[in-house]
Amino acid sequence: MTTIFGRTALALAMTIGLMAAPALAQDAAAETDALPEVPELVLGPEDAKVTVVEYASYTCPHCANFHKDVFKPLKADYIDTGKIRFVFREVYFDRYGLWASMMARCGGDMKYFAISGMLFEDMDKWAETNDPAVAIENIKTIGRAAGIDAAQLETCLKDQKFAEAMIAKFEKNAAEDKVEGTPTLIINGEKHPNMSYADLKAIIDGKLAE
Repeated sequence: MTTIFGRTALALAMTIGLMAAPALAQDAAAETDALPEVPELVLGPEDAKVTVVEYASYTCPHCANFHKDVFKPLKADYIDTGKIRFVFREVYFDRYGLWASMMARCGGDMKYFAISGMLFEDMDKWAETNDPAVAIENIKTIGRAAGIDAAQLETCLKDQKFAEAMIAKFEKNAAEDKVEGTPTLIINGEKHPNMSYADLKAIIDGKLAE
């Protein structure tokens, strides 16, 4: 599990260079009020008996393994069959992860989870660089492969207000759910650490049988 270290939204924004210095001096509450809404990323019916929330980062190797070994069968067995509601909540450890999330959201709801899969499956290719310029070009390449045009990508990746809103929502959700690392699962309100598909399946089946 990759551990989340405490940092404020403003501190992370300063680290990734997405906020201009003057904005940091403004009233924090006013800034939050002015931020756009960040939609939840959801698969499955709203009225499902079981809701599984996953907190994950696109630069977390454990999350990439979870995607391959757990999420894929979970989707086939429980999400696509309408048995559960699945909510994906992004965690941002660094600017690469934030940029990847911004790009994935740029494709809209219909493309998000397909792009998410591409990011996890190719993490060792696009994220393994110490050069931010290379990382951002790698992220754009994945976006273009998913059908997002270059102009749209530029607009999405330069949207500072939306980036601030994403960071603020992540911090709020993580604090409320007491998330300390990734991947973390919240199943019908109960927090669980990373686990095998067999263990997750047993928990879900138990709750469906209640």
